[in-house]
Amino acid sequence: MTNNGVREVSIEVRSDHICGHFFAMASPCEVLIDSTDQQQAFAVTQAIAAEAWRIETKYSRYRDDNIIHQINHAQGQSVAIDPETQQLLSLANTCFELSDGRFDVTSGVLGQVWQFDGSDNIPSQTMIEACLICSGWQNVLLTDNSVRLLPGYAIDLGGIGKEYAVDRCVQLAREILPSTSVLVNFGGDIAVTRPRQVHPYWQVGIEHPDPARATQMLVTIAQGGLATSGDARRFLLKDGVRYGHVISPQTGYPVIGAPRSVTVAGENCTQAGLLATLAILQGDQAEVFLQEQSVTHWCLW
Repeated sequence: MTNNGVREVSIEVRSDHICGHFFAMASPCEVLIDSTDQQQAFAVTQAIAAEAWRIETKYSRYRDDNIIHQINHAQGQSVAIDPETQQLLSLANTCFELSDGRFDVTSGVLGQVWQFDGSDNIPSQTMIEACLICSGWQNVLLTDNSVRLLPGYAIDLGGIGKEYAVDRCVQLAREILPSTSVLVNFGGDIAVTRPRQVHPYWQVGIEHPDPARATQMLVTIAQGGLATSGDARRFLLKDGVRYGHVISPQTGYPVIGAPRSVTVAGENCTQAGLLATLAILQGDQAEVFLQEQSVTHWCLW
C-alpha cells in the first residue's frame, strides 16, 4: 500500500537482478530477485505484496474489521481464533516466557501515553501506572482455538507481525521460484530464500541510527534472516536523556542505556527480530546478551 492508500506494485531492472517495490505495514518494501526475467519478477512481487497486505489487514491494530479488533474489544469474553492466529499468539507466549516477561504483546497499551515524536513530553507516573494495570500476558488465557483477555486489555502484534510476514513471504517465494534467490525486505526486516547463482551474497546496508550520518556498514547475507531494532526515528529527548521507543513492560518506561541500533542475523527473520528486541531490552548489557546467544550481531551506539 502506498502512502496515499493505493496498493501498487512496480519493478526496477538493475544490473544483475530485479527489484520489486510496494508499500505495506507502514514501510517501503523491496523484493530482490536474482533474475533478469521481468515477467517472473513482477509475478513474484505481486504474490509477496498480496500476502503482506493480507497479513497486515488481518493483524493490524489500527483496523476495526479484523480479529485483533475483535479480541481487543471482547470485554473479557473468549474469542474463537483460527490456526494462524493461534500460531502467532503461541509465538507471543514463547517470546514472553523466553524473555522473562520483557517481551509482552499486551504492553502496547503504553503507547497511549508514550508518543515518540522527538519532543520532551514524558507522561506522568500516574498515567503509566494506569496502563500497567491493563497489561500482562500472564493474565491472557490462550487455548488451541480461543483467546480471552481481561477487560481493558489489548494485544498489539507489531513486535512480531512484520517479521512473521517476512518469513511467510520468503516461504511463498521459495514455492514460486525454488531455484532462484529472493530477498524480502520490509523496512529493514529481511530474509533470503537461498544463495544467489553467481555471487552467493546479497549486500544489505545498515543505516547509522543518527539520520545525519551515512550508511555505517554493508552486511552480506546468502540465506536466513536479518532484523534491526533501534530508536533512529522514534524517541523523546528530555534533560539530555534520550528515550527510545522500546518500552519495558515491567516498568512502563523506555529502556535507558541500550544501543541506538541492534542488528541480528538468524535462521529466519522472526528469530532475528526477537533477539534484536530482547537485546535492546537488556539496556547497556545488550551486547553481552547477544554474545551469550552466540549469534552474529552489530550494535551501534
